[in-house]
Amino acid sequence: MKNDLIVQLTNFQKSLSVTIALKTIGTRILLIITLFLAATFAQAQEASTSVNINLMDVLSIDTESAANGGTVDFRYETVEDYNSQKTTTIPKSLVVTFSKAFDVKVKANGEYFINGSNLIPINVITIQRNQSSTLAGRSAPVVLSTKDQVLVGGAALGSKLQLDLDYIIPQSKSSSNDILGKPSGTYTQTVTYTASAL
Repeated sequence: MKNDLIVQLTNFQKSLSVTIALKTIGTRILLIITLFLAATFAQAQEASTSVNINLMDVLSIDTESAANGGTVDFRYETVEDYNSQKTTTIPKSLVVTFSKAFDVKVKANGEYFINGSNLIPINVITIQRNQSSTLAGRSAPVVLSTKDQVLVGGAALGSKLQLDLDYIIPQSKSSSNDILGKPSGTYTQTVTYTASAL
């Protein structure tokens, strides 16, 4: 009886091992079939589209520029005023957006600052780029004239570039006959700035 029990137990173990092996093989086969079917029937779908970026050249002196309808004032009220250099700094004189390198030019629209029949020559004013500007390029002070002169040359392209300007009347002009001895009043002339692509 003991031997019969051992034989039955041995047969049961073999049968159990075969069953476990078959289940493992079956599970693997089922997994392979599932993966194959998933790959065959559930493949990713694709669609393509063309994306275009159309660029146009942009040249803009923004409306927020102080030079757009603004004023620059010099006041001569004391003896010291007539014996010193006068400087007025105008932040954001020009705010420029350009898609290419460009020049900024300046000119006066007439030869004189005018107060009725009284005149002051425009060359009493020098204009220069202030160091606080974000608009960079070759720059040098410009003595105002009626001819277009390059104020900033070869400025790099950019968006909302800020040109802060210093308007200067040198001491030599303040104390000269160009200003000293003129009748009191406000003398006015229009100054025009032009930004043009290189």
